[in-house]
Amino acid sequence: MVVATSNVTPRTRKSGRDQDDGRRRVVIEGVTPEVDDGRFPIKRVVGDEVLVEVDVFSDGHDVLSGVLCYRREGDAHWTETPLEPLVNDRWQASFTVTEMRRYSYTFEAWVDHFKTWRRDLQIKVDAEQDVSVDLLNGARLIEEDAERAPAHDAERLRSLAQAIRPAGKASIAPQVKQALGKPLATLVERYPDRRFSTRYEHELGVVVDRERARFGAWYELFPRSTSDDPTRPGTFRDLQERLAYVEELGFDVVYLPPIHPIGVSFRKGKNNVVESTTSDPGSPWAIGSTDGGHKSIHPELGTIEDFDRLVAAAESRGIEIALDIAFQAAPDHPWVREHPEWFRQRADGTIQYAENPPKKYQDIYPINFESPQWRELWEELKSVFEFWLDHGVHIFRVDNPHTKPFAFWEWVIGELKRDHPEVLFLSEAFTRPKIMYRLAKLGFTQSYTYFAWRNTSEELAEYFEEITQPPVKEFFGPNIWPNTPDILTEHLQTGGRAAFVARFILAATLGASYGIYGPAFELGEHAPRSEGAEEYLDSEKYEIKHWNLDDPASIRDVITSVNRIRRENPALQRNDTLQFHDVDNEQLLAYSKQSLDGSNLILTVVNLDPHHRQSGWVTLPLEALGIAEDYPYEVEDLLADIPYRWEGATNYVELDTQAVAHVFLVRRPLTLVS
Repeated sequence: MVVATSNVTPRTRKSGRDQDDGRRRVVIEGVTPEVDDGRFPIKRVVGDEVLVEVDVFSDGHDVLSGVLCYRREGDAHWTETPLEPLVNDRWQASFTVTEMRRYSYTFEAWVDHFKTWRRDLQIKVDAEQDVSVDLLNGARLIEEDAERAPAHDAERLRSLAQAIRPAGKASIAPQVKQALGKPLATLVERYPDRRFSTRYEHELGVVVDRERARFGAWYELFPRSTSDDPTRPGTFRDLQERLAYVEELGFDVVYLPPIHPIGVSFRKGKNNVVESTTSDPGSPWAIGSTDGGHKSIHPELGTIEDFDRLVAAAESRGIEIALDIAFQAAPDHPWVREHPEWFRQRADGTIQYAENPPKKYQDIYPINFESPQWRELWEELKSVFEFWLDHGVHIFRVDNPHTKPFAFWEWVIGELKRDHPEVLFLSEAFTRPKIMYRLAKLGFTQSYTYFAWRNTSEELAEYFEEITQPPVKEFFGPNIWPNTPDILTEHLQTGGRAAFVARFILAATLGASYGIYGPAFELGEHAPRSEGAEEYLDSEKYEIKHWNLDDPASIRDVITSVNRIRRENPALQRNDTLQFHDVDNEQLLAYSKQSLDGSNLILTVVNLDPHHRQSGWVTLPLEALGIAEDYPYEVEDLLADIPYRWEGATNYVELDTQAVAHVFLVRRPLTLVS
């Protein structure tokens, strides 16, 4: 909808019952989207239309007018666009966010006496009543309007006021025509009487990110495991060579676990055993040694110049490097020597290591955010982000943010995005829902999800409807991972190749942003450390791997195909159009996504049973999907390059353990539902 805008600054006014004038009769409430009464901003990406709705009503039967007010951060004035009525006192308006900046929006509404007069005049004219006095009343309203107008329009308004005044006993038909004409209404509406307008009590925020905040495919790998020579660990130069493989797979983000020096004291050995040998490389999350801390690079990986070359090489391939930020320290970290006050002291004088009873992590010291020197601590942690930003990193995956104070994250993300609006943050918070959502509200762009543990059709549909629909979708950006170095679910342990393919297709088509931990995923690593455990046997967290990327068991061809399909189909590049569809077999999951303009529609059907063939009848809501009821239509399986002719709402599908999914491009017939 195209609307006129003007730069007007709404008056600041006290909220609710504290408003300073009882003549303000309009009520504004029921705003959507709004997160926690405006405490937190909603999230959008550049180019999005922000569509808002609001309840606006008043006592009596007067006509109301209102505006949506919005502005970019730093702008002195507000731009206004009229509120358009829907039904039952519900109103709507929109604006488009065009820059990676924070925006604000609010509302103002008032009793519109001119529109009320004009409505009533039309009713009386239609009833053939005498409207002479009504015309005089209207002339007075127009003259008052002229007092608010600049000179050139004020003169026109006074002329129009005079023109609608009755002239003696002559016919008033010309005056009525003038009064009800569009030119008068258009001019008067420029200068409404807003003396007693109501301003909404909150100014609401919008954080605007770049497109990668919504759509991206992440690939996690350990740089030290990228060497083709089994006698030595990988380096940044090896990783630079590996980028060709990652590009071929179709990923746009390469996420690296910590690349810093690894502590020696209490270093963990293979499979997380307490006793290590001199050949054990240690866990990358045990950060810090005599070689440096969070702003240093492990000497075996290379130099900062090597890292800069890696970032540039990735960029040339359309790939971004994402870094892990884990705010914790190995006992050998320089912070431990220089700032022992940043760590919690035990009664015996030693520093408290990390614990998740009964688990013990003697190689890691958690940071004490209740330190008396917390301000200096915060500044130092912020400087870690700034250091890597200066080296071309604009995406950070943050380790366990739920174990650090909420106030810190709100401050540091706000500070960093003020100067670097392009920076994105992925929250690795596998914790309770309210905490995950709070972190998202505080500023994390994306978050890991519970997808790995949602296996049935009912579980998947219920969960994704929660995270892709209001109110959660306004602040929570899901990033869907079927595995991580910490997570090897029972489903992947026991489901074989079919489980890996199905979980991959689910992640990549249910979520516009998704990731895998590779090469473990594409090569089907599935052995657990022990029965009932979700950790990998011989975990890469504690040893260097040498992967055979050419293993015939690899599902790299499936990954490559799906990533190509995602790039070619805008429907798969967003989450807010996700719909689940009825299937008469609970082992099949069917869902669709479409582009906002409706031109691209993708229907995905997945066999959730990795051991057996499953079949069933899928029912689509044809009218809602823009498909004509009485015409056949084509669905092309983009994975197998096979077209099918479907008719009507219900059609048959059959999937086995080899072809575990259909990703259909739905070609609507020429005759569409209007």
